[in-house]
Amino acid sequence: MDGMNDAALTADRILDAAEEVLRRYGPQKTTVVDVARALDVSHGTIYRHYPSKQALRDAVTRRWLHRVAVPLQAIADERGPAAARLRRWFDALIAFKRRKVLDEPELFATYHAIAEDAREVIREHVAELVGQIARIIRDGVVDGAFRTVDPDAAASAVFRATASFHHPVHAPEWSDPGIEAAFEGVWRLVMEGLRAPTQESQR
Repeated sequence: MDGMNDAALTADRILDAAEEVLRRYGPQKTTVVDVARALDVSHGTIYRHYPSKQALRDAVTRRWLHRVAVPLQAIADERGPAAARLRRWFDALIAFKRRKVLDEPELFATYHAIAEDAREVIREHVAELVGQIARIIRDGVVDGAFRTVDPDAAASAVFRATASFHHPVHAPEWSDPGIEAAFEGVWRLVMEGLRAPTQESQR
């Protein structure tokens, strides 16, 4: 083996191959040897980059989740009304998850399965997303659009309150014809909880 020069074997090339092998064989049957074979290298070459099968799977999961987080970070970094940004952020997250379920159901199921074993990676990802929400809420508090709250605690609460609309475990429910109305109901409650009271309501 070792048809590919080890110096040319980047992490991205390994992860590209791993994704393709996972797509073809599924998470239960995929091995490091399969990934090495796809790259025409020895499995020892893969282990020089990733010390274990779990480390490789974690890296695949981390890269996939990074694709989710990057466009959301762009929304969090925008200027403008916090309430509108927060809604765009959740709309983007939900649209991404639903698109993956509808367009690539087998691949989505594969990532969900390997993510189940990547607990630390998932915790990092959730912390990143909650941090983005907190950024938007903090801006809303500073601008006076949102009531004075702890942005981090509020962000965690909002993320959990909307979990059934973006957490993969709820994917079977996303085809329900009432899902949009259900989300709007939850969103109204979220906004009521965050919105700063007007002077009229304070009288």
